[in-house]
Amino acid sequence: MEARRNPDYLKALASAVAEFRDAFDDLLELYVENGEAGGLGGFARGIAPAVLLREGSDPREVARRQARVSRAAGRAAAAVPLTQVAVAVQGAGVVDPIANWQTVTRPKPLLEAVDVFGACDQALGRLDGLILQAEAERPPSVGAEAMHPVVWGAASRLWRDRHFREAVAAAAEAVVLLVKTRTGRNDVADTALWQEAFSDKDPVPGKPRLRWPGNPANRDVSSMNGGLRFYAPGVQMTIRNSVAHGAGQLDEQNAVERLAALSLLARWVDECDLVEAPAGPGEAN
Repeated sequence: MEARRNPDYLKALASAVAEFRDAFDDLLELYVENGEAGGLGGFARGIAPAVLLREGSDPREVARRQARVSRAAGRAAAAVPLTQVAVAVQGAGVVDPIANWQTVTRPKPLLEAVDVFGACDQALGRLDGLILQAEAERPPSVGAEAMHPVVWGAASRLWRDRHFREAVAAAAEAVVLLVKTRTGRNDVADTALWQEAFSDKDPVPGKPRLRWPGNPANRDVSSMNGGLRFYAPGVQMTIRNSVAHGAGQLDEQNAVERLAALSLLARWVDECDLVEAPAGPGEAN
């Protein structure tokens, strides 16, 4: 996701700007504005620093606070190009007020303290607007924890330890166990089990079928039953078999997409009706 469209990133950046502003304000407690320090400001404006060190300030404390401002400026640096907040300075052009905060304390300063504070406040306002926009445009997100309980219950511990392939494999095994429990089948290989469970043939004793609820003549019901005949064994072959027998690790995005496919299958298994044949002889599958 593009940074300017990510609310979490924008909030973190706004927090960094606020931290920089607080650190800069804290540093200026050790200074006085040029003009309050005995008349220098009258004729030396633009030559002498915009702020002058307060008499009696501890150099070590000054250094500590300056270091804090510098670190905060580094964290907040992306705010200026993102919000397009800058200060136009005659003879110098457009100046980044966060990157150039130190000029306030140096001869021939490019900026006044008020410029830095004003730019920070404006950047924070623009970031607030960007956050509102990003949150309004952000697509709905669903975490892995919202998956079918059978899927997440099997995958959660491994997932949190970032063992994504193993988490998907455990979830796939749990979904197979789900259909085995629903159908009472333990006598056939897993892929064949899915094929038989969703077969369009009538159930026979010992071989029940899973059917989408509703009138089988209904086009939507018929479509679901037909789709499940392919989707269920397809998930088994493309997801369960590949993670069980493949090598290497899955990244989080690929893993969560596989979990979603398994979760959807598990929900459909839950929603299906179990159709059993009456007791007695029946034809083979």
